Amino acid sequence: MRQHSSSPARDAYWVHGRRFRLFLDEEAIQSRIRDLGREISDKHQGAVPFFLGILNGAFMFTSDLVRACDLECEVGFLRLSSYSGMSSSGKVQTLFGLDAEIKDRPVIVVEDIIDTGRTMAALLKDLLAHQPASLEVAALLSKPDAMEAPVTIDFLGFSIPNRFVVGYGMDYDGIARNLPAIYHLDEDPFTELASES
Repeated sequence: MRQHSSSPARDAYWVHGRRFRLFLDEEAIQSRIRDLGREISDKHQGAVPFFLGILNGAFMFTSDLVRACDLECEVGFLRLSSYSGMSSSGKVQTLFGLDAEIKDRPVIVVEDIIDTGRTMAALLKDLLAHQPASLEVAALLSKPDAMEAPVTIDFLGFSIPNRFVVGYGMDYDGIARNLPAIYHLDEDPFTELASES
């Protein structure tokens, strides 16, 4: 049975034979994005920021975030890769490059999740070489316990434990990006014990 955004989120979802449990439902996600949209709009009122969405994971978040912003803006995408399966390789590859001029423009990098921070730190270093007027980060999720490279997140949706999550643009080997809610791996050692009682 396929899950639609108009239907209640499933409590669990199976991906590649592994069970994932509901972590953040659609309403919680969209409510927080509306808050972020207001924050960005207030800060950048009168400017035309360039939103740089990171593919593939941030495509949903980027779309919803720019629609929540009450200002003129431009949108572009950049494709990077540092993941294979459920773990980060630590090596950042640019698979689809930046094709817009960002010099002297306010830029907001939009990412689905920041865990070790290594991918984002490497990207920000590269983007600064293009001399944007300002460079900020909007992330739906952050894993502070997994952070290895310090990254300033200017607009943050949720801080979460060090769990592997899927849904709302995030995948497990290509599957589950289309889910409107976010799920965490059930076998994860950080699974709340209270939920099992």
